Amino acid sequence: MRMNDTLPYDFSSGNTNPETYPGEALAAAAARVIPELATALNTYPGKLGHEGLRRLLAARESAREGVEVDPDHIVLTNGSMQGVTLVAETFCEGSGDRVVLEELTYNGTIEAYRALGIEMVGVPVDGNGMRTDRLAETLDEMAREGRPPRFIYTLATYQNPTGAMMPRARRAELLAAAKRHGCLVVEDNCYGDVHYDGEKPPALYALDDYPNQVYIGSLSKIFAPGVRLGYVVAPPPLLDRILARRHDAGPNTLSAAITTEYLGPDLWGHVERANAALRVKRDAMLAALETHLGNQCSWSRPVGGLFIWVRLPDGLDVEALAADAAARGVAFKPGSEYHVAGSEVPFLRLAFGFPDAETIETGIARLGESIHAAMAPAA
Repeated sequence: MRMNDTLPYDFSSGNTNPETYPGEALAAAAARVIPELATALNTYPGKLGHEGLRRLLAARESAREGVEVDPDHIVLTNGSMQGVTLVAETFCEGSGDRVVLEELTYNGTIEAYRALGIEMVGVPVDGNGMRTDRLAETLDEMAREGRPPRFIYTLATYQNPTGAMMPRARRAELLAAAKRHGCLVVEDNCYGDVHYDGEKPPALYALDDYPNQVYIGSLSKIFAPGVRLGYVVAPPPLLDRILARRHDAGPNTLSAAITTEYLGPDLWGHVERANAALRVKRDAMLAALETHLGNQCSWSRPVGGLFIWVRLPDGLDVEALAADAAARGVAFKPGSEYHVAGSEVPFLRLAFGFPDAETIETGIARLGESIHAAMAPAA
């Protein structure tokens, strides 16, 4: 089932906030940097990509995680999804390879892995992310079968779709399980800086110097998805294997150069301004849910990221609900799109980053009408 993203109350897509788009500052950055790009724009960027942006991203990671990151260990990509796909293509050798990941995870990753013929082995998720006790059992069983996974893929921070934050102790358990089996760990941290409340545990690579780790990041969620800039961090020799698999001549130099010019002097100031505005939208959606669905549903209260995961009443027909909501102008993502096996689950995902507060209030009220109608006894 595909939701209509042209509906007026669109809570289906993880778009960011147009209200904090720095139009004038970005235009000024472009005006400063474009005259200097005659050579750069008339040559291919190479497999690593724009050096200035790699240095900025290395500084970003080092400041956030407290671990020095080498800019020459960063590969720029056309959005984080190219990184997800490139890593899978690098470390999976053919149809039938297995990857362990959260049972509920980003639908773009599910679609990419499915297209590559990867067998996805899901691990249950709770309010603290991937259940590492079940991960350990899964890895042990796969070892007994003689079919270990090519890697573990995880969204440990602001897990998509559930919004869960994996605590530090559980992150350590994940790494310990991986180390026992010599398993590669791929952490997708595209939401890492979209943070609202509380303390944030370190990224996995910052917790342990286990060398068998690959890290995927993005500028889509703290800046703009339309710039199509993501990145992969990996130490040699993993880095060399990833670069050997890359055949697109490198990422967009113009986008990287303008982004570096704009973000370079005030990266964390930009992040703080963006997050402050997103926090208002998150709170508006939480308040609207309480008003219109407080007696019928439960939901996550994310401390970061762009999504709220809503538990529907038992027995509700999600497909019928989607059709009724669409008739009222509301779009959402059904939980089944995020299940690695496509199983029906009594959840839906709501995105709050793009719509304004008034749209959120009206749209959630209409969604509430749809859910109430779906629960009404037949005449």
